[in-house]
This record gives sequence, C-alpha cells and structure tokens, in this order.
Amino acid sequence: MEAEKPYKNFIQKIIDEYNLSGKFNKNVHTRFPPEPNGYLHIGHAKSICLNFGLAHQYNGLCNLRFDDTNPIKEEDEYVKAIIEDVSWLGFDWGDRLFYASDYFDQMYEFAVFLIQSKKAYVCDLSADEVRATRGNLKEAGTDSPFRERTVDESLLLFTQMKNGDFEDGSRTLRAKIDMSHPNLNMRDPVMYRILKANHHRTGDKWCIYPMYDWAHGLEDSLEGITHSICTLEFEDHRLLYDWYLNQLDTYHPQQIEFARLNLNFTIMSKRWLKKLVDDGYVSGWDDPRMPTISGLRRRGYTPESIRNFAEKVGVAKRDNVVEMNLLEHSLREDLNKKANRVMGVIEPLKIVITNFPENEIDYLEAINNPEDESAGKRRIAFTKEIYIERSDFMEEPFRKYFRLAPGREVRLRYAFYITCVDVIKNSKGQIIELHCTYDPETRGGSSPDGRKVKGTIHWVSSTENIEAEVRLYDRLFLEPNPSKSDNINDTLNIDSLVLKKTCFIETEMKKASVGEFYQFERLGYFSLDNIDSSPEHFVFNRSVALRDSWKKIEKGFQTSKIGCG
Repeated sequence: MEAEKPYKNFIQKIIDEYNLSGKFNKNVHTRFPPEPNGYLHIGHAKSICLNFGLAHQYNGLCNLRFDDTNPIKEEDEYVKAIIEDVSWLGFDWGDRLFYASDYFDQMYEFAVFLIQSKKAYVCDLSADEVRATRGNLKEAGTDSPFRERTVDESLLLFTQMKNGDFEDGSRTLRAKIDMSHPNLNMRDPVMYRILKANHHRTGDKWCIYPMYDWAHGLEDSLEGITHSICTLEFEDHRLLYDWYLNQLDTYHPQQIEFARLNLNFTIMSKRWLKKLVDDGYVSGWDDPRMPTISGLRRRGYTPESIRNFAEKVGVAKRDNVVEMNLLEHSLREDLNKKANRVMGVIEPLKIVITNFPENEIDYLEAINNPEDESAGKRRIAFTKEIYIERSDFMEEPFRKYFRLAPGREVRLRYAFYITCVDVIKNSKGQIIELHCTYDPETRGGSSPDGRKVKGTIHWVSSTENIEAEVRLYDRLFLEPNPSKSDNINDTLNIDSLVLKKTCFIETEMKKASVGEFYQFERLGYFSLDNIDSSPEHFVFNRSVALRDSWKKIEKGFQTSKIGCG
C-alpha cells in the first residue's frame, strides 16, 4: 500500500513548484520583519513559526529584520523585547540580524535613480490633498499639479528634503505610475515623507524616511530573500512591490500572502494593545492577560505550546477566527506531560483532626507526575491541622455534592478518610474551622473494609507548607470580538485577574524556580511570576485551568446572538 503523503500547505506547494522549475536555484530564504513599535503578540508568533519553519524544512535561511522606518513610534525597548521573544520561541537567525535603517543610503540612491528615470517626482501636495486627489474604486484620481516637474527640479528638491530644508509634511517623493489604475496603491504612491525625528539607530542623520511599500521590497531584494511571506492585507500591495523592483531591474523575490491569525476574545492590533497599556487597563506589555509573547511567557505558556498551536492553526489563504480554547488546549497538552503535581490551597479553610496526635507528623508518599514515571515520588507531611479549599465544604450540600459536609466522609488525596464532626463559626456566623476525625486504617487513601467514598479533595498541612500569593488570570475580554465595540470598557472582564494573597502550598515548592511548571491538583497549571516573585515572597500565576470553563459562556453568547437574529 502506498504511504500517505504528508500534508502540505499552499505556501509549501508554491515552494515545491519553484524548486521543480529551478526558480531561486532551489534556495529558500525567508525573513521575519517586525516593526519595533510595540511588543510581539500571538499573531506574530504564527508568522515567526511559519517563516523560520519553512527555512528549516527546506534547509534554507531565515533573517530577523526590523522594519524601522518610522522613528516616531519605534524604540530600542521594543527591539530588545522582539529579539528576546523570537529567541525564546526557539528560533535562531545566526548572524542575519538586519534593520531597514541599514539600507537607508541605498534606498535613497534607488529613489534618485527613479527620479532620473522619470518614474518619481517631488510633490508639494499635503497628505490630505494627496488623499483627496487619489479617487476611489469607481473614479480615477487626479494628477498632481507637480507631476510633470522636471527631473532636475525634483532632484534638487529631493536633495533639499534630505538636507532638512523644508518643514515636516510639506513635500513628498511620489512614484509616477497611473492615477487611473484600478488598484489604488498604484496611483502615484508616496515613497518618502519629511519627518524630522530622532531615529533609534541613525539619530538625526535623516530628515526623510521611506514608506513601507518602498522599503519592503528593497530590503527583501538586498538580503537575497526568495519567498517574502506576508499577511493578506499586503495582497493588494504586491503589484506595487513588483513594480518598484521591476523599475530598478534588480533581484526580485516572490511575495506570498497568507491569512493572519485572528483569535477570539482578544485584540491583536498594536494600537489597541498600546492603549490598554497606556490607559492602565493592564500592568504593562507583559501583563499575563495580554496576548503578547512576553505576556504569555510570564503567564506560564511554554514555547512548545505556542509552536504546537501555530502548527494546529495551519496556514490559510482566507481570514478566519481561531478559538481561544485551542491555544489553551495546546498549553494543557504540553504541561500535562512535563508539569509535576503538587497540592496547594488558595482559599484555605482550617481542619483540626481531633483524633490525630499532637505535634506528630506522618509523612506520606505522592506521585510527582503520573504522565512521567521518571519524575519519581515525593514526601508530604500530614499533621493534626490542615487546610482544605473552602469550596470543598458545604454545610447544606445539594444532592450531587460529593465533597465534605457535616457527618460526611471524604478521602484526602494520598492520605486518609476523614469525617466532619463539628463546624466552628465566629460571631458573624462565618465558618472559620472544621473538626474532623480520621481513620488511620485508610492510610494512602483506601479502606481495608472495602467501603467507598465518592469525594477526594486536596489539602496542605497548616504547619508544613509555604505561604504564597496566587494570581488567577482569565480572558481579558468577555466578547469574542472586543475590537468591534465602540467602548473597550464595555467588553473588559472585570474578573480577568483575581488575587489570592494568602495561599498555602506543599513545602516541595520551596525549590520552585522561574521557568518551571507545576500542576496544583484540581486547580490548574501554575508557574512562578518572573518579575514579582522572590525567595521571600512566592508569587504563582495560574497559566490555565484544568478544564475549559468558557465553553458554556461561548455557547451562551452564540445562542444570544442567534436569538437576536
């Protein structure tokens, strides 16, 4: 029987066709070209995995390049963060770290060549006037009154623009193409604008800066890129990409577009993400609720989970929306294999075991990771006083409540059966303590007489533990598409962060370190916060709950939308 051929996405098929035809001499050289005007997010992660992944698959190369053509928005902080993020995801660009600003001199000379070839001219129209004369899909644009400037005049003015002789926005350099072209991007697009701003690398050397469409193709060409992988919003720009390179008669990469990642219950726009930061909705770009790579890393996502997520999402030709729970599932799937189990109590309720000896410690054996036998076992301390989760006790339980209640017996994980015999309350009627008895014959969690209990709950010794702060994170937005709302406040989830200041965890966690992952049994997957945690003050972030609690919420939202129809 013929072996099943591995699935290939449409970009891989294009590359295979080029390799068969001998185009690019069967070389594959890609790039990941972020603008350093913010932190990378999960959508960028998909692009990173795609570009570096294609290079790896075809034994090619992938560059990391910063498209730093707008000094007003770009900062070294973002450059450093992007380098860290790409490296953390597990990718290496070798010695191929480049910047658009590396090529400013060459770009300028190319622009001079187009002026000399009567393919570009200096235009005195303002930005608003350029937009007003561009026309629309039904109407042709209007020629600029400066379109027929002589070559010599445009060259002189362009030199003066470069030298800083004119005010910001007073002139531009435009390509001379066709003001009636059906593609609006071809209607004499702006190549350079005057912008007197300090650049993070070139300082005050330049007073003019290239537009993205002009710079993009030139950077690809100069670096010997073969396949310029872009998101779909650049599909209409491909014609201009090709036109510039054709006019210059230079090396010509192939632009290929794919659908960007759209994830529900979040925002991908850098503008919106910056607003969340600037307006104080989140603590910073690395807030664990943010979809930024640094935020996901701080929350406890692993590089493997994000790479696996990107692979599961795949590569499409048309935009679609990916479910947030797929990302969360990818993390659960990864951490289930590698995260050691411990017990922690985040809403502690004290239990006194009335028939357990005073000042005695019984050390019990617990499995570190049932998915990994090599992880071994650990000892946990059982004492007269312990903590359980407050939600694991109910004074008046409903019918299918199988946890602890007055007169009811439950199993303590790895320990004993206990029975609640008394409920202690304060003057306000609040439960502050439970008195229970234990059955010493049930050590390890089973009864020699064969009796069964339906409930098993986790616990921690009240004396043999570490105290910690626990942060429970959830989705930042309540609606699947928050960017469509007129007021972002209306979509925010006010419970996206719940702080638990006094929590108790097994003493095993004294050895916890940043970059390691743990499952708090029955509660979720946790990791040490890489900023706020210290040996004197442990801070654990919940990366993801054990189960998807949003399925019902999403279903309810969809039902309500149907009902509105």
